[in-house]
Amino acid sequence: MDAHTREITLKAYLKEMRERLEQATSIARAAEACAESGNAEKAIEIALDLEQLIYEVNTFLNAASVINRVGKT
Repeated sequence: MDAHTREITLKAYLKEMRERLEQATSIARAAEACAESGNAEKAIEIALDLEQLIYEVNTFLNAASVINRVGKT
């Protein structure tokens, strides 16, 4: 992978991570609000929506890490 393509790809992955983390923050706030209002069951139900976003962020992070390491060799 050439340096230009590597840079574009890394920027895209970082943007995707940020977008998903922003979504996750909104979900976590909603879950926290439910818990604070005494509805722990609903809070957990909402918090479980974080699972897919966290998985995707982790996947993008792993891919960016590999691309970065390969680009340095």
